[in-house]
Amino acid sequence: MTGPAVIADRERRARLANMRQELLAPVAALVGYGELLTEEADRLELGQLAPDLGRILDAARDLLELVNRLLEEAAASDQPSRADLETIQVRMRHDLRNPLNAIKGYAELVLEELDEQGGAALRADLEALLGESESLLARIDVIVDFSGGAGGAEIAGQDQGALASMVANLVRTVKPIEAHDARPEETGRILVVDDNASNRDLLFRRLSRDGHEVTRAESGRRALEILAPEEFDLVLLDLMMPDLNGFQVLERLKADERLHAVPVIMISGLQETDSVIRCIEAGAEDYLTKPFNPILLRARISACLERKRWRERERRYLERIEFERAKHEALLRNILPGQIVTRLNDGEVVIADRVEEATILFADLVGFTEIASQLSPARLVDHLNRIFSAFDDLCRKMRIEKIKTIGDAYMAAVGLPQPRPGQTAAMMAEFALAMLTTLERLNQTLETPFQIRIGIHTGPVIAGVIGVNKLIYDVWGETVNLASRLEAHGLPGRIHISEATRRALAAEYECEPRGLIEVKGMGKIRTSFLIDRSAGRPAEDRYGADDRRPGTGG
Repeated sequence: MTGPAVIADRERRARLANMRQELLAPVAALVGYGELLTEEADRLELGQLAPDLGRILDAARDLLELVNRLLEEAAASDQPSRADLETIQVRMRHDLRNPLNAIKGYAELVLEELDEQGGAALRADLEALLGESESLLARIDVIVDFSGGAGGAEIAGQDQGALASMVANLVRTVKPIEAHDARPEETGRILVVDDNASNRDLLFRRLSRDGHEVTRAESGRRALEILAPEEFDLVLLDLMMPDLNGFQVLERLKADERLHAVPVIMISGLQETDSVIRCIEAGAEDYLTKPFNPILLRARISACLERKRWRERERRYLERIEFERAKHEALLRNILPGQIVTRLNDGEVVIADRVEEATILFADLVGFTEIASQLSPARLVDHLNRIFSAFDDLCRKMRIEKIKTIGDAYMAAVGLPQPRPGQTAAMMAEFALAMLTTLERLNQTLETPFQIRIGIHTGPVIAGVIGVNKLIYDVWGETVNLASRLEAHGLPGRIHISEATRRALAAEYECEPRGLIEVKGMGKIRTSFLIDRSAGRPAEDRYGADDRRPGTGG
């Protein structure tokens, strides 16, 4: 009685015999055509074609040897498992494509050279060789099949009329391909990685003809060494290599911060969908099977390089947008307080705050109109710029919020937008004293000396942003009005303060009482002149160990 195992073995051996016949006949034909072409080129003295024709013949002989070896391996095991057969099947489908790729690629190159140099007598044999290699390629997956499935027979049973109609409709809608020798618009630096010398050479020559700068690597490790210091626009990566396979190289490229954006096209003899999906999911741009159609290869490379160029343009555009945004932000922060800019960026439309404790300062240059009449416009603006720029530097160093300049007047505040309970009067006192010292120092370099009046008041205010095209952060309320009046009723070189500010300064600053003065709209009010810090109390110690004194940050 014949058991299932015996029947299965007979079927396998029958398939091997059929496979041998299906493979050896076309491969033998390829060897024959290679020998004929070599002899004919020698007879016609077309020595320039000899190297490529020799490569065709060598690849055909390698293919014949490979077929015999793989078939012997498949037949060697008495009881191969399904997994063993699947492994042999994948290897055969992949390995057979490498020499076929070389045969087809070199034959196409020779045909192109024949167009340029003559030698029409070789054309028939070359076209026959190409036809035989393409026919074998089309049938490899069906021939190398240990499953016993119908393979390509299923296709033959389809409705050929419907299929022909569908193809005709497709052809009518597709734009015709330009002449096959048209050069691509996009060129770049390409790294070709393949352990097969013929594949590397074919790709190098074809891509170089198209204007690309091509570098070759014979292994995955060598490719990583080349990529480490150099920049490339594209990598053509073989999948099956002995040391590091293409998938491992791809994973390392995509994990590298510098190299992850370099596009990679996988080129492999494997046509299994799982291999394609795995590579695309790992970050490959595309996947081509060997032997590749040169026109399709050119189109895929051009598309890939074009996408890379667009990504680079997009990156530069985004960098430009970010640069302009940062410049706009910096300009806005020169006009408005940082906290207010943040609130505007967060979408607040109306910004208006009531601040319970703020100290407002107004300063005005004394006799400015008379001085202005004595100086040229350029000298006058230069003097004003030097004085107010020095005051601006003091504001930045001492955490004072400059509000605005009005002609020759300077307005500043403490306690907004950042509240500073209990500190605003002392911080502004330090700022006012520094303004007098700074102006005294500047007068030594100015051709016309300036004097300044300063008025300060502490109290509640309303602060907010007004305007649409020219935003301004401003302050309103009785506190602002009184500070302005104190400046107007002050004396040159003196700091005129309200009673509220004097009380806030307490014993830490020396003040000179001025008594009651009449202020328009407010009646009689008690004021003082700020003289200096209290004797024996250095500024360094006045705010305690937490270093929260004015102008120190924190």
